[in-house]
Formats: sequence, C-alpha cells, structure tokens
Amino acid sequence: MAKAEIGFERTLEDGTKRDVYVAHNGGQYRFFAREKRFDQWAPVKEPPIEDWLEFLDCVRRRIARRKLMPPEESRVIQAIREKFPDQEF
Repeated sequence: MAKAEIGFERTLEDGTKRDVYVAHNGGQYRFFAREKRFDQWAPVKEPPIEDWLEFLDCVRRRIARRKLMPPEESRVIQAIREKFPDQEF
C-alpha cells in the first residue's frame, strides 16, 4: 500500500468481514472494499459513517506514530462533517 492509503477490516452486521482501504488523491478520500483476499477492490460510492469513523481512528493512530502530519486529522473531520452534518463525534 502506498503512503496515501490506509486500510482496515470491518465486520458487518451479518458477521462477514470486509477489507476496506481509503486512498487520498487530489484532496478527496476514495473508499474501496472487498470481501475476500483475492477479490477485486470495488469502489464504495457512499461509505457508511462506521467506515469514516474507523478511518478517522486509523489516521489518529498514524499521527501518534508520526506517520502522518497532525493537520490530516482536521481534514478528515471536515470531510466527515460535510458528509454527515448532524453526526456528533
């Protein structure tokens, strides 16, 4: 994975696991997902708030390890607020 990509695994309500990664290109965050290891990555048009919050957590952990710059957290929070204006976090 490139430095501008962050990946994580999420468990859905029905118990299936999904691999998700987020690519940061041109000031936009693009989400991709796949079910199994050798499946093709499929773009996610409207990622749910759970994916955004998990992505924010990953960004915060990378900032603590000095792998990302601190302003990245505010950019992610701003993107979440644009997509979900009524969400508290």
